[in-house]
Amino acid sequence: MKYLASPYTDINPAVMEDRYHAVCKVAAVLFAHGHNVVSPIAHSHALVAHGAPTAWPDWSRLDYDLLRHSEALWVLMLPGWRESVGVTAEIAMAVALHIPIKYVYPLTCGVSEKPE
Repeated sequence: MKYLASPYTDINPAVMEDRYHAVCKVAAVLFAHGHNVVSPIAHSHALVAHGAPTAWPDWSRLDYDLLRHSEALWVLMLPGWRESVGVTAEIAMAVALHIPIKYVYPLTCGVSEKPE
C-alpha cells in the first residue's frame, strides 16, 4: 500500500476543497493503474465536513499508523506541498521509518524519485 500525502489545510475553505478533489482524482487514477493507495485527505475531508478538526496535531497519530503500515510514501506535489506542516511531518516520519519516498505530479500522475 502506498500512502499518498498531500497538502490540505488553508485559511481559504475553497483551497481545501480543491485540494481534496485533486488528491481524490490522483488516488483514483493511481488505483485504476493497479496501485493500492491510501489518502488521509480523501478520508479526513468528509470527517472535517462533520466537525472534525483540521490541524496536523489532531491527525498525526492516525497518519503515523497508516504510514507505518505502508510500503512507500508518495507525495502529491500540489501547490503548497513544500510548506505544508503535515506533508513535512509525513516525510520526516517516512525517513525515520526507512520508508521509500516518491513524488507524484498532479496533472499526469507520474511518479518521480525526486521533486522538481
